Amino acid sequence: MTRIVTALRERGRGKVEIELDGVPWRALPVGVVVRAELRVGRPLDRDTARRLARELRRETALARAARALATRDRSRGELEERLERAGVPAAAREEALAALEASGVVDDSRVAEARAAELARRGYGDLAIRSDLRRRQVPGEAAAAAIQALEPEPIRARQLLESHGSAPAVLRRLAARGFSRDTLEDLAASVAQEA
Repeated sequence: MTRIVTALRERGRGKVEIELDGVPWRALPVGVVVRAELRVGRPLDRDTARRLARELRRETALARAARALATRDRSRGELEERLERAGVPAAAREEALAALEASGVVDDSRVAEARAAELARRGYGDLAIRSDLRRRQVPGEAAAAAIQALEPEPIRARQLLESHGSAPAVLRRLAARGFSRDTLEDLAASVAQEA
């Protein structure tokens, strides 16, 4: 037996209470009710129930992604992994992430550029930056473009050496912070020539 939607009542906090055949049924987010095209007098048949369930999964995925983005900018890969761990179905994950990308909320290039610039400012070399971006699941092209946009690694290494004094200690620090062997060897050679 198909039940009929007999009332839709706004319940605050973005929820709508749905009444079926005169009996309260569930409170769902407004967006879910609107996208499922629920209205008074409409039967809650199998197709409508499926559409409602699909929209609820999509809304849940968007809400989880938004909570993750509230703390910091994240790559699509990071968000996808979080949603998968939370048990969000693949179709809902894909729809939510596509919507976030289309709106510009999720942008792997922006994440890569901001993170690369921050790490370079904090004294990290290209290898460490590339590794960090890989951990954050930034696609290779976006990571490469972000690193390419930085001041060249040898110039950053020279600036760090000049601002931190003792060459052997700074060279060890630069090696630990992911500067390439070539950069370090060139820097050590130039320091030896200056001495």
